[in-house]
Amino acid sequence: MTTLTDRAVLRLSGEGVTDFLQGLVTNNVAADLPVWAGLLTPQGKCLFDFIVWADGEDRMLDCEADAADDLAKRLTLYRLRRPITIERDESLAVHWSRNGDEGSQDPRHPALGKRWLAPATEAAEGWIAHRLSLGVCEGRAELENLLWLETNAGELNGVDFKKGCFVGQENTARMNWRSKVNRRLFVVEGAHEKARATYPDLNRSVVHARIDSIPDDAQIPDWLKDALPS
Repeated sequence: MTTLTDRAVLRLSGEGVTDFLQGLVTNNVAADLPVWAGLLTPQGKCLFDFIVWADGEDRMLDCEADAADDLAKRLTLYRLRRPITIERDESLAVHWSRNGDEGSQDPRHPALGKRWLAPATEAAEGWIAHRLSLGVCEGRAELENLLWLETNAGELNGVDFKKGCFVGQENTARMNWRSKVNRRLFVVEGAHEKARATYPDLNRSVVHARIDSIPDDAQIPDWLKDALPS
């Protein structure tokens, strides 16, 4: 029971596929993988987030299933005439284990557990609850149209400022250098009037808030504390 049924796998293959992806996304896909990355607008706002894997020379995107087709279309716009194929790999699924030995450590935070790509098996249970318990946000409902650093991407290893250009880099780098991250994503208990996403069965919501007015019931995980004003 390890398959994350809300995830899909996009396979990018063809000549120069690593360089193609490297110039678009926020993290270094030419080094050790997997990494968590985002595809942003030119203004630095999140369109999609995903985990990038290697399969030989191919690159695999572990992404939100409901967003997979839109992500493929967006990448196709950037492909132009390059001989690169971008399509779903229906033979593979994303797997997760909280405490197992199989797979690679989630690149965002070790406490998230292990992930791997393999043919689908039975559906996993408990992933969303575990993720939210650690204050980690993902997917369009939680991240879309937010500035990348406001999604806590800097603290969760979602950006590499040394790897070269990516879409939205200028504004993202400026925010980082000037320490101008004034808003953050927080997981809070219960419903919230300004929630971006709500999970009634888990009694949790995801809220985008200014760091000078953090909701009283917000969870502040250890990995985020050091980034907030004391």
